[in-house]
Amino acid sequence: MLTRLLGLLALSAATVFTLAPDPARAEPLRIVIDDPTIEPLPFAVPAFQPESGEAGQLAVDIARVVSEDLTGTGLFREIPASAYISTVSDFNAPVEYADWKAINAQALIAGAVNVTGNSVNVKFRVYDVFSGEELVDANGQGGLQFSGTVDGWRRMAHKVADAVYSRITGEGGYFDSRVVYVSETGPKDDRQKRLAIMDYDGANLKYLTESGSIVLAPRFSPDGNRVLYTSYESGFPRIYVLDIGSVQRRALESAEGTMSFAPRFSPSGQTVVYSLSQGGNTDIYTMDINSGQSVRLTNTPAIETAPSFSPDGSQIVFESDRSGSQQLYIMPATGGEATRISFGEGRYGTPVWSPRGDLIAFTKQNKGRFHIGVMRTDGSEERLLTASFLDEGPTWAPNGRVIMFARETQGAGGSSSLYSVDISGRNLKPVRTPEGGSDPSWSPLQN
Repeated sequence: MLTRLLGLLALSAATVFTLAPDPARAEPLRIVIDDPTIEPLPFAVPAFQPESGEAGQLAVDIARVVSEDLTGTGLFREIPASAYISTVSDFNAPVEYADWKAINAQALIAGAVNVTGNSVNVKFRVYDVFSGEELVDANGQGGLQFSGTVDGWRRMAHKVADAVYSRITGEGGYFDSRVVYVSETGPKDDRQKRLAIMDYDGANLKYLTESGSIVLAPRFSPDGNRVLYTSYESGFPRIYVLDIGSVQRRALESAEGTMSFAPRFSPSGQTVVYSLSQGGNTDIYTMDINSGQSVRLTNTPAIETAPSFSPDGSQIVFESDRSGSQQLYIMPATGGEATRISFGEGRYGTPVWSPRGDLIAFTKQNKGRFHIGVMRTDGSEERLLTASFLDEGPTWAPNGRVIMFARETQGAGGSSSLYSVDISGRNLKPVRTPEGGSDPSWSPLQN
């Protein structure tokens, strides 16, 4: 059986993932951490088999999305269909392992699709070619199936890819997720901004607000059904909460003469942490989202903003210039003494806690360059993943493996777009959006 991608959490600069396949060996195929090269796992995903007359094109499309999801991670390499010696013509037929071994396919994904009216059923299996065995999940279950509507076929493809990814790597997937971000159009000196939501890969785009006023920093709720964001439609920054399904919104309580911004949900979804500026002073507060009752957490002359909860809700990381420059601090979720965790050269901002709880991503500015980086929660093992004229605003994939962020190009004609990068610093690539984009927020996996 394909063993798990052991050690994927390692963060040393030299850490990479390589395969050590040997058809003659007796032991199972395994993934080895080594350096200095990456050898993506070669896999085959023949077009899924249509089990009804209406399923022909969907069977092809679903297999393609599964392939694109896996290949996009940088950990997998698809073997083209032109290299196939045989194919999977019957979902229940025995696998011709020798034919797949001959083209060095180490994993084979077979599937079938059935369409009845507006309902779609997708079933699949994953095989370890060299051991000649079907891969099973942690519960010993082999083949799986997902059902949905014709319009939701892409979600089923993402769910299949998540299951395949998890069985081969041992990690949770992230393909069946969405991203909310600020869609940007127009020149830099007259940029029009509105909230947009899309699948993680840029499909199924939908706009949530109009472009009549500036919107900033959308953030998903833990259940993925609501979004917090900051709007300037009143002339001052104010926090709104928007229901994604109904696109209905309401403003959170805000005292007259104050400016509230940089909101994030707590892990429970019942509390919001945010920054409030009043009388020239900016501090961090929490608010009960139902009652509107607020609690002040910091009280210093410094600018304190960009708070983010730890996954267990016990701590908050934030940025502050209380030391004389912009740095990162951690404090209890109820407020109290804060501990500085950033000590490298330059300025640090926009911290966000990993869903795994082990890392904090951040934006760093140093020597005229901006970086997206990660560090341990005690500030150790700082690692910069990107460098450009302006990279900012990291957000985590649901499994804590990938970070998405915004990159702006230089000059009067410069534009902002979304990128993603693995926490190893590899697989940096643009995220597909129809216009410019900034301030991404990655949802949890959908239910």
